[in-house]
Amino acid sequence: MADCTHDCSSCGKTCSSREQKSLKKEPHEMSDIHKVIAVVSGKGGVGKSMTCALMASAAQNSGLVTAVMDADITGPSIPKMFGINKRAMGSENGILPVVTEGGIQVMSMNVLLENENEPVVWRGSLISGTVMQFWTDVIWSGVDVMFIDMPPGTGDVPLTVFQSLPVDGIVIVTTPQDLVGMIVEKAVNMATMMNIPILGIVENMSYIECPDCGRKISVFGESGVDAIALEHGIEAVAKLPIDRELTKAADTGKIEDFENNYLADFMQKVIAQTNK
Repeated sequence: MADCTHDCSSCGKTCSSREQKSLKKEPHEMSDIHKVIAVVSGKGGVGKSMTCALMASAAQNSGLVTAVMDADITGPSIPKMFGINKRAMGSENGILPVVTEGGIQVMSMNVLLENENEPVVWRGSLISGTVMQFWTDVIWSGVDVMFIDMPPGTGDVPLTVFQSLPVDGIVIVTTPQDLVGMIVEKAVNMATMMNIPILGIVENMSYIECPDCGRKISVFGESGVDAIALEHGIEAVAKLPIDRELTKAADTGKIEDFENNYLADFMQKVIAQTNK
C-alpha cells in the first residue's frame, strides 16, 4: 500500500505485511498424504507405540491406506511390533518407506540403521531434523491416514512436528495412576498452545479380565480417564486391558494379526472427527 507506515499496531487494514508466514513444511513432491494424527504421551512406558500400532492396523484393516512415521528417534519400537527386519530403500527421487505384510507404510530410524541395536546418541536439533526428513524426503504413496508415533514428553520433537507438519489432531495415551493425570494435563496444555485438536484419549493397562468369571480388575487403581475426558471435552475414549496375547503379538512382530483389536471402534471415532 502506497500510504503504509509499516506500523501495524495503528492500522486495522489487511495486507500482505500483516500475514504471518506459515511454518508448515511441504512433504516430498511425490507424496500424497490426506490426514495426519499424532499419538502422544506425557511420559514413557504407557504403551504409546502399541496404541499407535493398533490404531494403524485397525485403519488399514478398515480399507484405509495407512502409514506410520516413527518419530521416536532414540527409542524406535514400531518396526519390531510389525515384524520389520528389512532396511529402507531409496531411489533417485527419494527414500521409500518399508511396507508391512498388511500393507502399512513405515519409516523409522531402525530401518535406516545397519544394526537395529545401535544406539542413537544425538542432540535434540539433529533428532528434530531427522523427523523432518521423514516428512520431506520420504515418498509416502496415496496415504489416507498417517499416524505419527511421537517420543514421550513435550520437548523438541513434538514442538517441531506441531509447528511444521499439518497435524489434524492428537491422541493422548495414559494409564490409570493418579500421577498420570498431571502428565495428561501437560499434553493437553501443549496441544491447546499449539492449536491442535485433541481427538481422543486411550487409557492403557486399564484393567485385567479374570479368565474364569470375566470380572474386570483394576490392577493400578480405578480409572480416571472418563473424568479427564469430560473435563477437556474429549469425545473418543478407549480403555485397553492388560492382555498377554496382545503383548505377545507386539513382542513377536505380529501386531497386525492380533484379532481382538480393542481400538477398532475408537479409531473410527477419531477418524470421523478429522472429517468435521
